[in-house]
Amino acid sequence: MAGIMRRLVLSSLQTPSIFSAFRCLSTSNSLLREFVLTEKVGEKKNIGLITLNRPKALNALCDALMKDLSDAIDEFEKDKDIGTIILTGQGKAFAAGADIKEMQNKNFAEVFSGSFLSHWLRVSTCRKPVIAAVNGYALGGGCELAMMCDITFASENAKFGQPEILIGTIPGAGGTQRIIKTAGKSKAMEICLTGDQFTAQEAEKMGLVSKVLPPDQLLPQAIKTAEKISSNSKIIVSMAKEAVNRAYETTLQEGLLCERRLFHASFATEDRAEGMSAFVEKRPPKFQDK
Repeated sequence: MAGIMRRLVLSSLQTPSIFSAFRCLSTSNSLLREFVLTEKVGEKKNIGLITLNRPKALNALCDALMKDLSDAIDEFEKDKDIGTIILTGQGKAFAAGADIKEMQNKNFAEVFSGSFLSHWLRVSTCRKPVIAAVNGYALGGGCELAMMCDITFASENAKFGQPEILIGTIPGAGGTQRIIKTAGKSKAMEICLTGDQFTAQEAEKMGLVSKVLPPDQLLPQAIKTAEKISSNSKIIVSMAKEAVNRAYETTLQEGLLCERRLFHASFATEDRAEGMSAFVEKRPPKFQDK
């Protein structure tokens, strides 16, 4: 968040910029928007890299940035060559929350009738896997954005939190709902009711983060993981993602039924036949995403 949220972090801001570690990536193919940079990375250029680009505002999530982000997700989701998407932030933060100045003067009728923030959820509806590479601060909307992703890696100096309570409101893009799924009720209550920040190591312990890495290894590891995911059949990866999400969002019995039906559906794909044949013949599979 800008304004108050930015002041909450600037006083203790000692996080070194790790974006300098990303400069080994060519930017010649980047498609520049006002607040988001996009680029194809990886050995086969089949990884879509999205970088939030409001570093002076600690990548505060204004409406224009979220529109740029939605457009970037749309772009990579339509690109048949892209198997996995990585989301990160430029500078000293992943995203330090929503832009408070933008919402400060809104009233109830305006936010309720306009379903304010509903269009901020595009990352969570992406059918391709999305990896968050969290460098620095992920607070408020930034923490919620990371939780919308499928896998989250964090640098050792990353900080997370839902500090909305400190400015007289509550999380509005999934903060109260997603944390409880991984951290449990007690921890979710502590995070949302105190507004306290927590470290990458604590986030890993509660299951919010998959890996904690040195800053210079964050993006390379995210790319390495994305390349491994993208080497599999895209259609089967999408099925696996849907099955895991169903488990996350519904009951055990509904999740088991969804998993079984998707497992059955995989037998209608050419890639399932190729994968099993390759295993039996002791050779690498050649998936065609069919």
